[in-house]
Amino acid sequence: MRSLFAHQELKKKIFWTLGLLAVCRIGVFIPVPGIDGHRTMEMFRFITKGGQNLFQMMDMFSGGAFAQMTVFALGVMPYITASIIIQVLTAFVPSLQREMRENQEGGRRKMLKLTRLLTIGIALFYSGLYASYTLQRNAALPGMILDEVLRPSLMGLPWLYYLLVMTSMTVGTTVLMWIGEQITEKGIGNGVSLIISLGILSTLPSTVGRLISQLSLESQDAGSMSFLTLGILLALFVFVVVGVILIIQGERRVPLQYARRVVGMREVQGSGAPYLPLKVNYAGVIPVIFASAFLTFPGLVFQFLAKSTWGASLAAAFAPGATTYNILYVVLIFGLTYFWTATQFNPEQIASDMKRGGAFIPGVRQGNPTQKFLKETMGRVTLLGAVSLVMIAVLPLVVSKFLKVDLSISQFLGGTSLLILVGVILDTARQIKTHMLQRSYDGLMRRGKVRGR
Repeated sequence: MRSLFAHQELKKKIFWTLGLLAVCRIGVFIPVPGIDGHRTMEMFRFITKGGQNLFQMMDMFSGGAFAQMTVFALGVMPYITASIIIQVLTAFVPSLQREMRENQEGGRRKMLKLTRLLTIGIALFYSGLYASYTLQRNAALPGMILDEVLRPSLMGLPWLYYLLVMTSMTVGTTVLMWIGEQITEKGIGNGVSLIISLGILSTLPSTVGRLISQLSLESQDAGSMSFLTLGILLALFVFVVVGVILIIQGERRVPLQYARRVVGMREVQGSGAPYLPLKVNYAGVIPVIFASAFLTFPGLVFQFLAKSTWGASLAAAFAPGATTYNILYVVLIFGLTYFWTATQFNPEQIASDMKRGGAFIPGVRQGNPTQKFLKETMGRVTLLGAVSLVMIAVLPLVVSKFLKVDLSISQFLGGTSLLILVGVILDTARQIKTHMLQRSYDGLMRRGKVRGR
């Protein structure tokens, strides 16, 4: 910690990140004008009935803002959904691919602009559905919406209410999107991932509270959870933490050799890295975050519009833990892992750089054979990473079903939430370590210049 804060630039980045994350937590408690947060919380508890559904998942990712109907209720989910759509369009639209190749900086700015505009559109759509759903629930549980807000109407619709809810929530999402970008550019770590992790961490006290209440420590009667079940959950927690670390940091090391080169009048052996590291999970926790956000979109629509029988059936099918949800979740994690790896890992460029540097893989010719070898090897390694991600993400669902534990508890102690948390912490720690190593390197170079004089 001493060396961490001895670096002035790194210290500034850390405090900048912590300050912006504090703003995120403050916004969680700012209610939408005209809304009673306590009444909406009661409504939220009533409709969830202690079970796990998409409302609870949105509330977990937003750090409790969704249930209280605050300005940050939508969190960064619209931004993540927009990012997925733009990434897919970039991969399948030839004109966008050509623009990214010919002018990477200009193409990146254009993609960022499209993502921001699409985020605002999705946030308006989400907030409109949320406003309509809350208006329906207000009839059954009066008091959530102030009468002064509902009174002004146009063609039978309370236009002031819709304007306040949609504007407040959309602006809240836009502010979170800006904070995430600022953290990524000027702070430490990936801003959007850190915001999601902060929301997940904020549910820790409530999760511990549910654990204690189910153990019934203050009563002589047996609780709904035994100490054996608690021991299994804690073992699952340790297993997932160790597993995520191994998956994210694991790599397939492809050995490299270097051709001899003539330097002056002598022939010398080329030198460089002894191996080429291919990460087992090249995409990190991005597939899990994207899969959760992607399933949230249709799930929330069906939840909000579940008036008819078929609407209620679709809403139940897209609830976490349902068979349809689990199948789609597994398919999305697999697909997004391969998709993200394919867009970020470029075997053609790596093979070209190796040939230019005189490096080659033993038993594989340079050029196209090396490119094909890297592509096939990365495909097999990615398969292992995708299977591992799926196992860790689905494991809490199996544990909850067999141990009869609340899914929200098992998810926090050994599933998507823990997978995101550990992955984000590892990535942030890696960036901090890189900054510290760069500082040590700069100091060494300055001392070397002094000795040279």
